[in-house]
Amino acid sequence: MTIRFIDCSPFIEALIRENGIDVSDVTIHVGDPSAEDLAKVIGGARVVINGHTVIDGPMMERCPDLRSIVFLGTGAASYIDVAAAARLGIAVHTVKGYGDRSIAEHAFALALAAARNIPRMDRDLRVGIWNPLEGMELKSRTMGVIGAGGIGTEMAAIARGFGMRVLLWNRTPRPELADIQTDLETLLGESDIVSLHLSLSEETRGFLAAPQFALMKRGAILVNTARGAIVNQADLLAALASGETVAHAALDVFDTEPLDPASPLLAQPNVTLSAHAAFKTREAADRLVRTGIELARRS
Repeated sequence: MTIRFIDCSPFIEALIRENGIDVSDVTIHVGDPSAEDLAKVIGGARVVINGHTVIDGPMMERCPDLRSIVFLGTGAASYIDVAAAARLGIAVHTVKGYGDRSIAEHAFALALAAARNIPRMDRDLRVGIWNPLEGMELKSRTMGVIGAGGIGTEMAAIARGFGMRVLLWNRTPRPELADIQTDLETLLGESDIVSLHLSLSEETRGFLAAPQFALMKRGAILVNTARGAIVNQADLLAALASGETVAHAALDVFDTEPLDPASPLLAQPNVTLSAHAAFKTREAADRLVRTGIELARRS
């Protein structure tokens, strides 16, 4: 069986070497192949490990030996024509759970930074403004977690460890979390911080919009490390400007990435931003690569 990692980054290549990950049966191509070179990079491989390369139907048709694609992450449909793969008999596998703790820690870091206005004071100090801003102590405050997958449950555990009250809403009930589950309206109305941990689908696109923002507690912080499209950006900007509900938005994900330099989010003083980096730790990357290689071997 031929396994080919088609777009290994220099960081991942170094991590494989430093952590002693067994890649003896994997051919590794370092760097992002161009659309013109992709078929040659895939070559006669039966199994492809794909980090972030677009593979459409016509490309798969040019690779008759290809039988399986392992996508290093959960959002395979954003890069791979899954319907075409099924039609051609090519299995598509994803790697789940590798970054749950890393993403939850990043989400909580954003919450802390927003609660204490750290990014705004940092920006002010760099231009000579000394303005100590009031913050929010999190102990005994309420953390609302929307989405009870691996990341959401890690976020709930971190918040509890901080002494916070936790409310959780999930699209399907989780009996083992019954002590913190509630309805969405209650969560929005009582939470000092609302953290999003939903996957993006047609059902969750625009999930938080003006009607939901109107229900949120005055002075609340919104954290989004899930997907940008889950939040209606125009409605979020209106809520931030109104001062009635959302006091601060801490965002790691956006409708369009990289974030447009002209994005109105960049002009908002009560917005904290990071560059879709919640999953980027060496620990998460190690789990991702090891699991992906094992999936490829079993494919």
